[in-house]
Amino acid sequence: MKISERSAMALATRLLIQRNALTEHAECQARVLVEAELKGHPSHGLQRLPRIIARIERGHIDPRTKGEGFWRAEAVWDVDGRSGLGPVVAMAAVERLAERVVTSGIAIAAIRNNNHLGMLAHYVEHIAERGHVGVAMSSSEALVHPFGGTRAMLGTNPIAIAVPTAGRPLVLDLATSTVSMGKIHHYAATGRPMPEGWARDAEGKPTTDAARAKSGSIAPFGDAKGYGLGIAIEVLIAALAGSALAPDICGTLDAEALCNKGDILIVVNPKAAPELAQRLSDYLDSVRTSPPSEAGRPVAIPGDGASLRRAAALRDGFDIEPSLWDALNALSLSPSSVLEGQSF
Repeated sequence: MKISERSAMALATRLLIQRNALTEHAECQARVLVEAELKGHPSHGLQRLPRIIARIERGHIDPRTKGEGFWRAEAVWDVDGRSGLGPVVAMAAVERLAERVVTSGIAIAAIRNNNHLGMLAHYVEHIAERGHVGVAMSSSEALVHPFGGTRAMLGTNPIAIAVPTAGRPLVLDLATSTVSMGKIHHYAATGRPMPEGWARDAEGKPTTDAARAKSGSIAPFGDAKGYGLGIAIEVLIAALAGSALAPDICGTLDAEALCNKGDILIVVNPKAAPELAQRLSDYLDSVRTSPPSEAGRPVAIPGDGASLRRAAALRDGFDIEPSLWDALNALSLSPSSVLEGQSF
């Protein structure tokens, strides 16, 4: 079934407000989920909302805090997320960095005790809209096996980079695993077999069964290269944020525990050269128009596909499993229930 961006935002925002989230916090969290749907990444979209709601109801998320921070160095903002909604804490940190980078040239937020951020592209795109270069990294539970191994020992550890240009910014957002665990959950929920090579089961054997992969491990992308980048991000985040390492992390894929992973946000002022932004745009266009390997399928720049999918979804709506939409609507509380749960 097709759902409009407006309908999705209204429902997600209402469900969070009913769980005592401030309106601006509910809208911030809902926006990240809906943007993932618009860009064609349902693994990071509304399927995560029931778990977020359960985490709020069990006291694992405080939907009214933005976290607390202090400048531990001139350009390093040290953040305790205080178990807030992930996007709310992260966007508050972005605002701090955007103010500081004007004088410092570079500013970093090291975040611990925060909940899941969703797609990292959301944050770096916001940074690029301000004319800055943005980098974001996040850790997770042990979900990925090392190159040459079979047991999950490191997180999916995504990284996103956005660079402003004279046109649409370059936006790269990828996990260091072959696929995100959220996508495996999406395959399991829809009963589809996964491609070979994505994951192993709990016994360490290769599997295409998404349900078995949920209790197993994901392969690093590019074998040794993805593994190397993933473990470097793992250690970097823990070193800067003081957060847990993958084997001890919980809270991004469950509703039973406080979240203790880490996040790093970096904002950098680009070189102030009047012609630079246009030169970057011209270069990206030259890559797009370079000879394709397959006739009729032009070369794309990272972020092009998401931008096209988003435009189409804003016009026509996006696909969602009817069972998920029904389940979300069933989570809506009656007005009397909301009043009973409010604290004044």
